[in-house]
This record gives sequence, structure tokens and C-alpha cells, in this order.
Amino acid sequence: MITERKNYELFGKKLIEKLVITAPFKVPSPMPDEACFLYVIEGEVKYELNNLKINIPANEAVLLNCGNYFGQMTSNKTSKKQEVIIIHFHPEILKKVYDKEFPKILEHPKMRGIAVSFEKINNEILIQKYIEGLLFYFDNPSLVSEEILVLKLKEIILLLSQTKNAPVIQQILSQLFSPATFTFKQVIEDNIYTHLPSEQLARLTNLSTSSFKREFKKMYDDTPSNYLKNKRLERAAELLLISDQRITTISFDCGFSNLAHFSKCFHQKFN
Repeated sequence: MITERKNYELFGKKLIEKLVITAPFKVPSPMPDEACFLYVIEGEVKYELNNLKINIPANEAVLLNCGNYFGQMTSNKTSKKQEVIIIHFHPEILKKVYDKEFPKILEHPKMRGIAVSFEKINNEILIQKYIEGLLFYFDNPSLVSEEILVLKLKEIILLLSQTKNAPVIQQILSQLFSPATFTFKQVIEDNIYTHLPSEQLARLTNLSTSSFKREFKKMYDDTPSNYLKNKRLERAAELLLISDQRITTISFDCGFSNLAHFSKCFHQKFN
């Protein structure tokens, strides 16, 4: 059960919540179709949907499509108390706050994805400090104003855009404004030459890593790492013949972030 609930509203809608939950607990019905950032202060929160399971321990967070996941939230029975911060991303509020120009992370990304529903965000020191700031305002409500709430909303958007999860976070947030779904093959073909690992490609197809690898094997008769490596090497070989760009640039553009690794793979394949 929820034993404590505090929240601040912006433009008539719930923006930031602090909840204290006693285990066991399950939200009885889905929340509105919006994106939510959930940060665990104390305890552990679990989500389950189909074959996907997410455990979020203390000091970690998750960005989700609330309509899909909040109805499935359960707290850890081994912990007596869970304390969480939830930030709600309403499309109409974001449009109002960014009335002149959207930040890049809210724009529809170039890489396609299949309606991504969540992304786990591991321990990030800047986000920890941001949460500490929010807790200060919950302890001092008289200091909270509309201007402060707008600044805190913009701040978390900026911090999320600077995490290593930014490509998938962009996919989730952009769906608030231009929802789109694509086939598994389209997602792969659009991201052959990106630097995304299999785990993030799995997120873009809305599959667990193991399910993604099985589906990939079924479609391409190869593992993701081997197939993508060969495609990238073949593209690099073509560019080396017709382009006057430096090898460093070509290897990077073809999806290799490390020149030494590229050189080793290239010689293994073509020598």
C-alpha cells in the first residue's frame, strides 16, 4: 500500500511525485499514456510485462511508457519500504515549456524503432544530485514555484540527454509526439552502421536481449555481432576503394569506435 504521497503539479497536471510504498504492492490500473521517469530512493521496485522483467534497485532509475508498465509494478517483498520519485512527461506540458524550440532528445530520431517502452538507467551521479535537489523541495514546499518546476523539468530532460542511454531515451520521449512503429528488419537495416550494441538494438525492437538474438538468428541466420561486423567491414572495404577519407573516419562512419579493433577485424576478414 501507499503510505505516503506528495506531489507538485505544473499547469494543472501532476509533474513530480514522491511515494512511500509498503510491500507487497501492485498498482491496480494503468496510469495515463505518458512517459515517466521513476527513481528508486530506497528498496527495490520490480516490473513485469510479458517476458520482460525489470528490477530497479536503490539509486537507479527507469524511463517508461506508463500506460504499458505502471499497472504491473510490484514492490520487493523482502524490503519493508520502497521510496520512489516519479516525474511525469505530459506531451502538452512539454510543448508549452518548449514553445519555441524542442530539444533534440524530444525530436523523432533518425534511427527507427518499434515502440520502445522502457529503458533502465544505471547509477548516474548527476541524476543522483538532481534527485537530492527534488527532495530538498519536498522538505521545503514553500520554496516551490511554477518557475522552479519548469526549470526542474528542463533539467531532467537535459540530464537524460547526456546519459549513455540517450538514443533509446530519445526513442521513448519522441513517441509522445510522433508515435510510429517499424518492422524488426527496418530497425536492423537502419542501424547497421551505428555504434549501438546488441542490447540497445534489442530495446529498439522492444525485445529482451535473448529474444532479440533468437529473432535475429531466425531472420539472418547469423548472430547480431557477426552479421553487423561483416556488413560494416564490407562497407568499409568499399569506401576505402572509392573514398579519399582517412581510415579513422571511414571506420567510425561504418560503426567501429576503436581503430585498432577495426584494423584487426579488417585483416582477419580480407587477408
